[in-house]
Amino acid sequence: MPPQRATLMQVAQRAGVSRSTASFVLAGRHVDMRISEDARQRVLRAAQELDYRPNLMARSLRTKVTRTIALVSDTLASDPYAGRAIQGSLAAAVARGHLLFIGETDGDPVVEEKLISDFLDRQVDAFIYASMFTRYVRVPKLLKDRPVVLLNCLTRGARPVQHQIIPDELTAGADAAKVLLRAGHRQRVHLVGTPATKVFAGRERLAGIRAALADEGVKLAGVVECDWWPDSAYEAVSRALDDGFSPSGLICLNDRIALGAYQALRDAGRSVPQDVSVVSFDDSELAAWLRPQLTSIALPHYQLGWEAVQTLLGPVRDPAVTRLPMPVRVRASVGRPPVE
Repeated sequence: MPPQRATLMQVAQRAGVSRSTASFVLAGRHVDMRISEDARQRVLRAAQELDYRPNLMARSLRTKVTRTIALVSDTLASDPYAGRAIQGSLAAAVARGHLLFIGETDGDPVVEEKLISDFLDRQVDAFIYASMFTRYVRVPKLLKDRPVVLLNCLTRGARPVQHQIIPDELTAGADAAKVLLRAGHRQRVHLVGTPATKVFAGRERLAGIRAALADEGVKLAGVVECDWWPDSAYEAVSRALDDGFSPSGLICLNDRIALGAYQALRDAGRSVPQDVSVVSFDDSELAAWLRPQLTSIALPHYQLGWEAVQTLLGPVRDPAVTRLPMPVRVRASVGRPPVE
């Protein structure tokens, strides 16, 4: 049988203090309760010698606080790349002395309702409601009046009801354009990828690109429309090159598109960055695998998860949308424009 865990009374007896004094010391309340430093040290030493651990179940029944958080996501947990948000959330929860439960719904509202109900039955203190892709959501009714932070998603309305932590896609788009502008690209800069208005990231990135170019008196030369996957990008860029397409710089809406564009350029005898410079978004593992390595604007997954937990457990303040910076990872895919 496992050894019996030490009790608070045993700690108090070894330290030669009352049970309430030992409780106050271990709860960090020795100052406001005016407990002497000698008594505090005796309690801490006794707790260490006895390997005392507080009974969290008993504490939660007494205080109605379980020091637990539930993260409910669509497909965030099972995605190896976006899973960095889980790591950030876990790290922040541990730093705050909380446990983090994780539930994935695969976008099924029935599964979502069951998961949230189960978490509520376990008296979870607070929730993070997360999305794989930045999008607008409706917060489930079961979470109404509960402490909730939205991770990588938003609600519609003039004023947010919950805190919402998202990547700053608008500034990221501007930064991608500035990378090419600083390298001297002022003509024949094209976007690759269909910036559908319903896709939040694409819409924000395009707006940022256009704004940064406009600030320098430059216009986007055109858009090579394709799905956000390598094969679609390869086919679209290949067709354009066959029709006389001659870009100086390409801004790809994600790294998968950039992979397809790389292959199309190579097959057409164009070199990166000697003939065409390429900038992308996401900074997935593809960016470092490509040759030359791809300049990409990183999605701050880890920081999103960390900030969501810190906001959830931090001081109470009015709900707001927090946009986290997307770092620019400059690599070898950008050079000076080719000499005409």
